[in-house]
Amino acid sequence: MKYILHSLEGGILKIELNRPQKRNALTLDMYTEFAALLNKAQTEPEIRVVLVSAAGDNYSAGNDLQDFLDHPPCSGESPQKQLIDALRVFDKPLVGAVRGAAVGSGATMLTYFDFVVSGQSARFQYPFINLALVPEFGTSFSLPDQVGYLRAAEIILLGHPFDAPTALNLGLVTKVLPDAEVLGSAEKIAQELAQKPLAALNASKQLLRRQFRPRVEQATQDELLEFSERVRSADAREALTAFFEKRKPRFNSSETA
Repeated sequence: MKYILHSLEGGILKIELNRPQKRNALTLDMYTEFAALLNKAQTEPEIRVVLVSAAGDNYSAGNDLQDFLDHPPCSGESPQKQLIDALRVFDKPLVGAVRGAAVGSGATMLTYFDFVVSGQSARFQYPFINLALVPEFGTSFSLPDQVGYLRAAEIILLGHPFDAPTALNLGLVTKVLPDAEVLGSAEKIAQELAQKPLAALNASKQLLRRQFRPRVEQATQDELLEFSERVRSADAREALTAFFEKRKPRFNSSETA
């Protein structure tokens, strides 16, 4: 079974996360394939827009935790960083269609999108603190940049889930619609974008992102250094063990940075 599907139609590259039985949790191979598709789309003139959706009732539950435990991200190159880098430099419009859970990297990747159409069922969460980890995907810059420091601190330091209307109020999604209308609305946006003059469209996105890109790149590097240390900590091991054992974690309060 292919976990990432893709097709090209009318200048729109459609990418679909296709692991619904695991809430579209991302494996290392999925990160690598997703990044490769974006890198190819960046240079292919017939691709004008990328539309990302997901099979089933959820967008993505983030990292596949077993895969994550077996191959934790390090401060150097990793499949996760390949996707971050591909998203960060992508010049063409990115449109997302989100229903159900968008958790961890499933939520953080959306901060790189230009349009996010959300279903009423969508639930967003940046749960890194609950796993004794720090933000990833440059979120330590991109999230406060989008929503302001105080709201970003609430989202990151408490790690609570929030619903689609809250995401709309925060400016994290473009619009909220009934779930049945999400994909159609996202496709209409992608079709309209595909009719725009490509050079001007890409240049406009570059201008909008000109301050974002270097700062999010630095944030990503800083996060990876801290993340690689945190993921090997006793608290992180306890959090992940507790997750698989379906219990509350018992953190060591004496552990320091």
